[in-house]
Amino acid sequence: MSKPEIIIFGAGGHALACIDVIEQHGVYTIAGLVGLKDEVNSTHFGYSVIAEDDDLDLLVKEYKYACIGLGQIKSPKNRILNFQKASELGFQLPSIISPSAYVSQHSFVGSGTIVMHQAIINAGANIGMNCIINTRALIEHDTIVEDNCHISTGSILNGNVQVGMGSFIGSGCIIKEGVTIGNNCLIGMGLTVRQNQTTDCRCVG
Repeated sequence: MSKPEIIIFGAGGHALACIDVIEQHGVYTIAGLVGLKDEVNSTHFGYSVIAEDDDLDLLVKEYKYACIGLGQIKSPKNRILNFQKASELGFQLPSIISPSAYVSQHSFVGSGTIVMHQAIINAGANIGMNCIINTRALIEHDTIVEDNCHISTGSILNGNVQVGMGSFIGSGCIIKEGVTIGNNCLIGMGLTVRQNQTTDCRCVG
């Protein structure tokens, strides 16, 4: 039985990482990528950029599934816009989980979220829609990560942490147990956060 086809929105560095996870995930066949106008017909790991954003109305007639392959550091705006547009057009945005990740059966991962290689999501954790749980990130028990967040490589969210919508947690960060990070926050690489952070905070060390 053939695998269903999926297209990836984006053709940059994060999209390449998504290609690898989708290949290892093994559920979908990658039909191609959606990029900028000058990227059309270029190839990445053997997959072509088959369309640009203006072609999505046509693509949804041919492909049922999509993955948001845009990265997120300074702002989640582009990921959010693409997720919303894909949803409104009728694409299904499944969660994609690397087979080398551990996701507890007692946790929840929302649609459009990708869980990268060797990430760990422990019991009672709740991950929202359209998130990136990046390589080797650790999401401990009962932690909540709301929609449109990027939990970056090697970061540690201890138990009962809450991360608000649209926030970015940089590589190697450690968030103390029970701490709340507000919406649209940016926590810079390698920081240890021991106190609650208000909405729109920028902690860059």
